[in-house]
Amino acid sequence: METIKIGLVGLGTVGSGVLQMLTQNQAKISNITGRQLDVKTIVVRDINKPRNVSTDNIMLTDDLNQIINDPEIKIVVEVMGGIHPAKEVITALLNAKKHVVTANKDLIASAGEELAKIAHDNQCDLVYEASVAGGIPILRTIVNSFAADQIMEVKGIVNGTTNYILTQMQHRGWGYQEALKKAQELGFAESDPTNDVAGIDAAYKMIILSQFSFGVHLSIDDMKIIGIQDIQLEDVKQADSFGYTIKLLGIARRINNGIFAEVAPVLVAKDHPLATINNENNAVMVTGSAVGETLFYGPGAGGLPTANSVLSDIVSVTKNIVLGTTGNSFNNYQHETNLVTPEDVVYPYYLSLAMLDVPGQMLKLTQLMTKIGASFSQIVQTKQDDQSARVVIITHDMSKDQLAQLIAQIAEFKSIDLVAAYKVLGN
Repeated sequence: METIKIGLVGLGTVGSGVLQMLTQNQAKISNITGRQLDVKTIVVRDINKPRNVSTDNIMLTDDLNQIINDPEIKIVVEVMGGIHPAKEVITALLNAKKHVVTANKDLIASAGEELAKIAHDNQCDLVYEASVAGGIPILRTIVNSFAADQIMEVKGIVNGTTNYILTQMQHRGWGYQEALKKAQELGFAESDPTNDVAGIDAAYKMIILSQFSFGVHLSIDDMKIIGIQDIQLEDVKQADSFGYTIKLLGIARRINNGIFAEVAPVLVAKDHPLATINNENNAVMVTGSAVGETLFYGPGAGGLPTANSVLSDIVSVTKNIVLGTTGNSFNNYQHETNLVTPEDVVYPYYLSLAMLDVPGQMLKLTQLMTKIGASFSQIVQTKQDDQSARVVIITHDMSKDQLAQLIAQIAEFKSIDLVAAYKVLGN
């Protein structure tokens, strides 16, 4: 049987998983592709570092040229992460006529279009199923299974770190800092968790999901991104008493002829499917105009789940090599990018306010809501101390423009402070 040689750039958690799965599942992969797949060379930073995976009969090197200049190596897996030098590495590999499989969401979200052109010019494949939602095969599903349907919305929990933290706050009554510390101890959060907890990681994934779902090319600057660092346990408990759980959601919606995309905490009704996704798990809900709502659920990170998505890409590229169909873009859908105006984006909102406990404060708030044409659905007032009260409101539908007006007007009152404003997602 003919053999296709593979190179790896990076041998961390995911790289080790890829090597392990390639070795263990060789017979099945060969049966599907008609080719033997062997890892020949692995580029690492430190050749002498102890490994928890066997590298017998594989060249370990710190020199990328050992892969670039090797005509036997046809497919290269990049799992080093980060934008630089990964961008330069992938560019060099594509220009050397190597097919590239990557799990690098940051890079694909920020430079995917540029790299796809380089791949096309070199008749190479560039695929990245593992860049979104780890082990969930969501990108290829959108390309293949939704090819004839118009996707109206894609939303979900696409960051396991924040979902773990919010699950602990909800179920164990832990504060944010306590839940974050536990996530770090278990390896679900980095020592510097900013990318995850500030919503940046989720935003990169939503950019890629928007490209596949709507054919648009958004940037980080096109999206409002709110993380979970300021979520208070008091609001988690209050949301629970209202029948909701707080989740960090990425949402991308088709509204009229434009696209709305955002990453932010959302109150999700407990009977909504996304409310049941707990701990480090991910879920992506795709709504098609024909098929309706579909939910894809699974592990969003981890060595073997992510390696499984990398392996599916390797198998796909191998099939293309065998058929002589390489060089086609992973995602061919292109559409003009139009962003919607704040008046067109409408949701109910959860508002948490601290105010002086004196007569007339609720009247002021009611007058503000009336002035912007918005109304309350639920109100709960609790006494904080002798001088202050906490007022929590769920509004009826209101636009982002109305919300912005309300926030600006509340800021003018010294006696009222807005603590939180979150979208509400019903069943």
